[in-house]
Amino acid sequence: MRWLALVLLGGLAACTVGPNYSRPTTPMPANYSALPKSNADAPLSMPVVQSVDLSAWWKGFHDAELESLIQRALSANLDLLTAASRVQEAREQEIVVGAAGLPQLNASGNAVRLHSGSNLLQKIGGSSGSSSGSSGPGASSGGTDLKLYSLGFDATWEADIFGGVRRSVEAARAGTEAARWEMRDGEVSLTAEIAVDYFTLRSGQARLAILAAQEKSQAETLDLVTARAHAGFVTELDVNQQRQLLASTQAGRPPLVAETVGMRHALAVLLGKQPGALDAELKQEAPLPVVPPSLPVGLPSDLLRARPDIRAAERRLAQATANIGVAVADLYPKFDLIASLAFSGPRLSDLLSGNNLGEAGLGSIMAPIFHGGQIHANIGAKQEKQKQAYFAYQKAILSAVQNAEDALTRYDNEQQRFKALNSAVQTATASTALALQQYRAGLVTYTSVLQTQSTRLTAEDDLAQSRAALITDLVSLYKA
Repeated sequence: MRWLALVLLGGLAACTVGPNYSRPTTPMPANYSALPKSNADAPLSMPVVQSVDLSAWWKGFHDAELESLIQRALSANLDLLTAASRVQEAREQEIVVGAAGLPQLNASGNAVRLHSGSNLLQKIGGSSGSSSGSSGPGASSGGTDLKLYSLGFDATWEADIFGGVRRSVEAARAGTEAARWEMRDGEVSLTAEIAVDYFTLRSGQARLAILAAQEKSQAETLDLVTARAHAGFVTELDVNQQRQLLASTQAGRPPLVAETVGMRHALAVLLGKQPGALDAELKQEAPLPVVPPSLPVGLPSDLLRARPDIRAAERRLAQATANIGVAVADLYPKFDLIASLAFSGPRLSDLLSGNNLGEAGLGSIMAPIFHGGQIHANIGAKQEKQKQAYFAYQKAILSAVQNAEDALTRYDNEQQRFKALNSAVQTATASTALALQQYRAGLVTYTSVLQTQSTRLTAEDDLAQSRAALITDLVSLYKA
């Protein structure tokens, strides 16, 4: 079969139409502009240009509870389970697409029985015995039966001469890789969200502890002022002012309690549990971790390798490029081979005999001539999709550099704020003690005591919030 040989030779020399993908080269800055210039600018933790494996960055906080929460979330979070299912779906789609380039083999079987009250079927069949009519005693005169059995196999194959199927497989594989990187990006976002919620919870507990200490101190001061009022040394005004300050301090407790409960609920849902499932585990207060003395941040060029969102965007670009080749292949002829093998006969007992065997072979070619511009429009649409994927890839890179720069800036400035607030707390604590001492001696009015107490509470609360912001900024930096 000369035509079959020609098709096979063409398949061996097949070309793959469409553009071949190559990863774009993107210029990156040599260093981060937001890096502090000296240790004096970073009082607690100094970012340094040093690469490090951040795949388990949360272990750097040395918090066993945080590590346990993240470990459980990585195996039970519903969003991650959905992302893992999308990866498996993409792998199955690879098989679906690849099957188009393989021969398709089918088997079929039929059994037919026809009955007629007349002898029409017998006349059609003639006297050659091709029909099995009834004869003899008990047979219906003028009637006939016809039985026919068949068993067959057929194979079809579309020769991928111009590489349309190969491009489809290439696109499917890139899609699977993109889905894997998107799942990894989901893991990064999940671990960061758990860390932020967990540290917000611990910060709320720390602020509640500060309030409790202030309430106790202010209650003791209220007892002192009340005793002095009963002794006639001060008026009832001083008592009312201290009582008002204590009530204002107590009013700050309910919002913080609600925040900590909300964080416990959020963490439970991230672990795929009911909102109250972690209440007993997380209700006990624990301190925030200490920031490390140095922080390896790597180079901007490391982002291209380390960030899964960039890797996913690059794979989507590869997928879009391969899809152009799929569309271009529609401009070229398609070659189909069909082969059939079948046994057919009137009796099932000798159906598989050589006399009942039939064979058929067919080769076809179909080339597009006029489709109203549909094929070229589809190619143009795929090219635009590629442009969009390229722009998305470039945006992912720019956003990554911006995320890192912003996180470094926030982290550095929060350190300066923390240092100033820490000094303010020390000053406010000393001022409060001095004001009480002078008040007992009658050297100052009670207004001075109220002001120093209020200032101290505000400073301590601001310091606690700054410590939490410093930790969450560090989480954002790890994520970036």
